[in-house]
Amino acid sequence: MSTVRHSAFHRLRVAATDRLTDDAVAITFTVPPGLRDVYRYTPGQHIAVRRFTGDTEIRRTYSICSPMCDPDGPESLRVGVRLVDGGEFSTYALKELAVGDEVEVMAPTGRFTLDLQRAPVADSTEQQAHADRNGHPNRDGHYAAIVGGSGITPVLSIVSSLLARRATARFCLIRSDRSAASTMFLEEVADLKDRYPDRLQLIHALSREEQQAGLPSGRLDQERLTGLLPALLPVAAVDGWFLCGPYGLVRAADAALRELGVPRTRVHQEVFHVDDGSVPVASSVAPAHSMVTATLDGRSGNWAVRERESLLEAVLRNRADAPYACKGGVCGTCRAFLVCGEVQMDRNFALEAEEIEAGYVLACQSHPVSEQVELDFDR
Repeated sequence: MSTVRHSAFHRLRVAATDRLTDDAVAITFTVPPGLRDVYRYTPGQHIAVRRFTGDTEIRRTYSICSPMCDPDGPESLRVGVRLVDGGEFSTYALKELAVGDEVEVMAPTGRFTLDLQRAPVADSTEQQAHADRNGHPNRDGHYAAIVGGSGITPVLSIVSSLLARRATARFCLIRSDRSAASTMFLEEVADLKDRYPDRLQLIHALSREEQQAGLPSGRLDQERLTGLLPALLPVAAVDGWFLCGPYGLVRAADAALRELGVPRTRVHQEVFHVDDGSVPVASSVAPAHSMVTATLDGRSGNWAVRERESLLEAVLRNRADAPYACKGGVCGTCRAFLVCGEVQMDRNFALEAEEIEAGYVLACQSHPVSEQVELDFDR
């Protein structure tokens, strides 16, 4: 049985481009029958895309917004792309990309997911804690998300898959946008609310625009969320929280949930954007001479790490197929298991605490502290 390289790209044809807002578009890729198993995904995962302009390679990651595919794998993939100032791929996607064009796409990855095969089942002592507002036991789970801007993209896949596949599941979606005109997937979320009026709770906050109904305008900061969440839903009974969007919002939501006593294991985070200078970067202290051993797709190699070089950069000099996308510690594509040695990560917005405790690191942000370091990209 052949093994599919997890860092390989395949050319997928664009089937549709749908303008969502003045600065955002949804792109649908056709997946040919022979690659449907390769592009099988879990709700919440993302894909990396690649484009060359001259000799420059551009990679970006975009979350899949469509619901979970059928057992045979997806016939298509749909992602949301928002224009970023100076963004080379997002500018191309909004202004040039057309139906029929082909784009190089990596297989789905990411752990900001909801495993629909592991539904919580309430026993007799837990039924009241997992009950809905009418007191009926909710054995299919109660979930919630706090998202900002394009952070709705992976959560749209999660909530649509959950409500379609679990008959009594409930979901509370709290989203924050600058204005109604800038809101991505506004119609899609409204359609979900119409389809599941009793099981989808939708709260929309606009930071720069007043609404006739709903929350007053303003940002969802820690203080506001701490007071708001208990008024909206039974916080302690929520099986899983999904926080996605800009770093500031995710940090504020996480702090509010900690203040409300939510266990760390129930909170899942994915950061979409980090302002330069908003987070301190650790200073790396590397030994004079260090070597990295890396296993990738079943093959291992041992190479020297240059001064100020990350472990990913050292591996890429010798293995061009090493997996990566953002190189900023955000997407998690370069996640690897630290077999031995000691490293220091400059920044981390992709790995959860449990993953770090289990021994995983981001190769793009890791610098050697010991003279010998071994990474396994296959685990």
